[in-house]
Amino acid sequence: MNSPAGADTLSDLIRSHAARDPAHAALRQDGRELSYGALDALMDRVAAALQRDGLAPQDAIAICAGTSLEYAAVFLGALRAGIAVAPLAPSCTPSEIADMATDAGARLLFLDESVAQALAPVATRLKARCLALDGSAAGAPLRHWLAADGTAPVAIAVQPHWAFNIIYSSGTTGVPKGIVQSHAMRGGHVQRAAIYGYGRDTVTLLATPLYSNTTLVCFFPALSAGGTAVLMGKFDAAAYLALAERHHATHTMLVPVQYQRIMALPEFGRYDLQSFRYKFCTSAPFRAALKADVLARWPGGLVEFYGLTEGGGTCILVAHEHPGKLHTVGKPAQGHDVRLIDEQGREVPPGALGEVVGRSPIMMNGYHNQPERTREAEWYSPAGERFIRSGDLGRFDADGFLVLTDRRKDMIITGGYNVYPSDLETVMRGHAEVADVAVVGVPSDQWGETPVAFVVLKPGARASAQALLEWTNSRVNRIQRLADLQLAANLPRSAIGKVLKRELRDAYESVPASRPPV
Repeated sequence: MNSPAGADTLSDLIRSHAARDPAHAALRQDGRELSYGALDALMDRVAAALQRDGLAPQDAIAICAGTSLEYAAVFLGALRAGIAVAPLAPSCTPSEIADMATDAGARLLFLDESVAQALAPVATRLKARCLALDGSAAGAPLRHWLAADGTAPVAIAVQPHWAFNIIYSSGTTGVPKGIVQSHAMRGGHVQRAAIYGYGRDTVTLLATPLYSNTTLVCFFPALSAGGTAVLMGKFDAAAYLALAERHHATHTMLVPVQYQRIMALPEFGRYDLQSFRYKFCTSAPFRAALKADVLARWPGGLVEFYGLTEGGGTCILVAHEHPGKLHTVGKPAQGHDVRLIDEQGREVPPGALGEVVGRSPIMMNGYHNQPERTREAEWYSPAGERFIRSGDLGRFDADGFLVLTDRRKDMIITGGYNVYPSDLETVMRGHAEVADVAVVGVPSDQWGETPVAFVVLKPGARASAQALLEWTNSRVNRIQRLADLQLAANLPRSAIGKVLKRELRDAYESVPASRPPV
């Protein structure tokens, strides 16, 4: 893929697989299938239609829809034309979706009926032309928009530094950060994955959405190697296991809460999972006990990736080779420089705690249209080398394995997705009766973590906790919704006035009777 100069792009690799083995399955979902020959032809029709509509290399489109074969084909076809893709989460608020599409400079927005209905209140703010992936009235039908069968697009020499995609972080205030990943960065993901045995005979089962970087770091290697990717829409643990058995899955990517739900099924042992070679995990803290359970009962290797969508330094734990290190996130990947720094930006001594920063060939270009935020995310070594800051705190053990201890920015990871407490706190401070607020993440059986708010009311205010909870959840996206809200006389603070969120979290967890199930 287009990482080293002259290497094949993902589009080139798919075309070569189509020429060599056109009938081999590239994509499957819900009984439907696209062979490599059909996928290659559909990518040509997408690329040609984009060029017909006047889009040029380095322009952008946006996609906001549920997982589908059409979604995948449009994404891949745009890449063939040298056009960047902004995959947007349907769970975001309508205003966020409109703002992100505008920020990306998307000329076209591909969506489905459910997203179109959600966007109806902000339809006049959309600058992009809407196209319906699902044949609904969401926009012009995809089948009518596509170039005619057999149409070949103008060949584009994609450059490594060009934007491959723009992945937006979650956010409530203003426009979320758009993480610009280049073709070179995606090529690095594919090269890194080569050691995990992807090939024509592999079947990769993906149960996370196509707008998620978690999914894409396995989706692209699967197709680059000529294997089959099986796409799952809404995740269900039992349905996942049935798909794995039916398609003889060899590879998969899941977030920890999905592993938790799968392993908790009483009927787990009834499924034949002997075909698995590798299972991957990323995006959220993966408990050592859960890793051990997966290793004990699920055939095949288990590999955990620790890193950022922004790139930088990645650590890899090959759990089946290091069962005594399940409390860690592994060692830095080959060619990755991972260091720890203190609050003054100085490297800490061996064994000491520090913020994780990383440097590698897999690094974002920056945050789209936000140079100041980009600079905030960077750290430069004394030698002038550029690193990406993680915001996570950790230490290296004596064997060089990274042990994470906390998240410096108190980010909450719920169901594998990032939720930032400051975003929620800003929204809640907009309520006329709220004097102060703190949001923390607490353990959740269903989501891994979930946000809970502690609110101090203004003198004389009469708002109830339930009313404030409903008010807040009506103003944030589905992933960000609070699981609970508690009124407090005051918030615990340090001597310098910093809210002691750990005290709030510990107190909440220590009194189960005072809270609803989360």
